[in-house]
Amino acid sequence: MRYLVVVCVLMLNWRAAAAQLKFDFSGESGGSLTNFQAELLGGGVPPEWKILPGEAPSAFAPLTGSGTNAARGGGGVLAQTSQDPTDERFPMCVYQGDKFRNFRLAAQFKIVSGVTEQMAGLVFRYQNVSNFYVVRVSLLGKNIRFYKVVNGFRSDPIGPSCTLAPGWHQLAVQCEGTQIAIWLDGQLAMPILGDTTFTEGRLGFWTKSDSVTYFANAVVDYTPVIPAAQALVNSVLRQEPRILGLQIYTFATNNPGTNLPVILASKDPAECGQPGTDAELAAIRDGTVSFGRESDGVLVTLPLHDRNGEFIAAVRVKLKTFFGETQDNAVNRAMLILKLLQLSGLSRDDLMN
Repeated sequence: MRYLVVVCVLMLNWRAAAAQLKFDFSGESGGSLTNFQAELLGGGVPPEWKILPGEAPSAFAPLTGSGTNAARGGGGVLAQTSQDPTDERFPMCVYQGDKFRNFRLAAQFKIVSGVTEQMAGLVFRYQNVSNFYVVRVSLLGKNIRFYKVVNGFRSDPIGPSCTLAPGWHQLAVQCEGTQIAIWLDGQLAMPILGDTTFTEGRLGFWTKSDSVTYFANAVVDYTPVIPAAQALVNSVLRQEPRILGLQIYTFATNNPGTNLPVILASKDPAECGQPGTDAELAAIRDGTVSFGRESDGVLVTLPLHDRNGEFIAAVRVKLKTFFGETQDNAVNRAMLILKLLQLSGLSRDDLMN
C-alpha cells in the first residue's frame, strides 16, 4: 500500500508545541500494507486491509448530522473488505511508526455493509493485539461505545445511543494524560473519561465481524514522546547552558558484542544514532575516563552508572577551555555535569524508553 505521511510542526491549545501526522491514503487497489500491521483479536479468517482509490471524501467537506453531504475528494481510502460473519472477530490495522501519549486522532469513516455487524472504530494506546483502548460506532446497534481490552478481555462498554445515516462521518479521540475525550461528527459524544491502564501506545483502525468499512483523511495532532535520556540531557542543559556539547551513549541492544555504543541523547538531537568511539566503549565496559582537546574546547568521556553502581552508559561532555587548564581541571568540571545526570537514578531500561 502506498500512502503519504506528512509531518509538520504547529502550535495546539496544549501545554507545548506539537506535531501533526497525516495519512493521505492513495495508491493502487490491493497494495501492500507499508508501516501498518493487520491484526486480529478473536476468531475467524484474517482481515483484508487494502487501498481502494477514488472513494475518499474531501478533507474540507462540512460535517452534518447525516454525514451524507461530503464532497468527493477523489483520494484513496483504507478499507477492511473481508466479510467473515464470526461474532467475536475484531480486525485491526495498526500504524507501526511512532507511539503516542498525548494526541488527538481524527478520521473520516464510511460503513459500507455488513450483515452480522456494521461498525467502524479507532484503536489507541495500543500495546499489542490483547491490550488497547477502542472507540467504535455501530450503524446497526445505533450507538457509540468506548472500552478497553486487557489481556484479551473487554471491559464493560461506555457510551450513548446514536443514530447515523449512511455515508461519511468523522470519529475523533483525544488523550491528555489519563483523560480521554471522544467526538462524533464534531460533537463531544460522551462525558470525558478517565483511565490509567495505558499511558501511551500505537494508533490504528478497527472493525468487527463482517463489517466492510472505509477510513480516510486520518490526522494525528500530538506531543512527541521525548525519551528519558533526551529529557535528562535537556534538563541538564537548562541548568548549565554554557556546555558546548553533551551526549549519552549506550549499546543499541542488550547484547552489545563488539559493537560500538551509539548516541542515545544529545544537545543536538540530530546526532542520535551515530556511533561512538573506543573512549565511550571503554567507559561503559571498564569505567575508564578519557580526555581530549579540540580547537574550541576540551572533551571528557565518563561512565554513567545506575543506582546499583553498574555502568550503563557513557557521557561525553564538551566544555569551553581556559588558559592554563589541565586535564584534572577539565575532568573535575565534567564530573559536576555527570553528578547532575546521576541524580535521576535511571536504569538502562529507563534510558532506552
